[in-house]
Amino acid sequence: MTQLSLTPAVALDAFDLAILDILQRDNTTSQREIAQAVHLSAPAVQRRIRRLRESGVIRNEVAVLDASRLGRPLILTVEVHLHDEHPLRTAGMRARIMAEPAIQQCYGITGEADYLLVITASSMAEYEALTERLFGGDDNIRRYRTSVALTCLKMGLHVPLT
Repeated sequence: MTQLSLTPAVALDAFDLAILDILQRDNTTSQREIAQAVHLSAPAVQRRIRRLRESGVIRNEVAVLDASRLGRPLILTVEVHLHDEHPLRTAGMRARIMAEPAIQQCYGITGEADYLLVITASSMAEYEALTERLFGGDDNIRRYRTSVALTCLKMGLHVPLT
């Protein structure tokens, strides 16, 4: 699981922000097109993108798929409540979560629950089998609460750059 950190932000200038804005909208944009849009040379854009990758500002470059068009219409959020948050007690659950492809996101959270999961499933039967694999037999799971998304108003990972 990626830890949220309070590490200082990477120093970015207006060119970096413009490049990131283009890549967030469409990371298949050619470096030549980016260079024209931000008024830099293609080699300068290439160097900046490499630096942004190496510094971790660009974490990954992926295709965003429509789960419902792939037979996975259900989006569920699951609040997981534990008895004990000690890393030794949660290691098994965290490993199962990391290994489960149907879990799109997982956050360790504050408040009443300890973890929040975002899951996609093809059916409730599939979801029920998944929760049995994740939580069944784990005596550290106090309870979990599921909410089913009825509509999607917004979905994305776009980070505001201003």
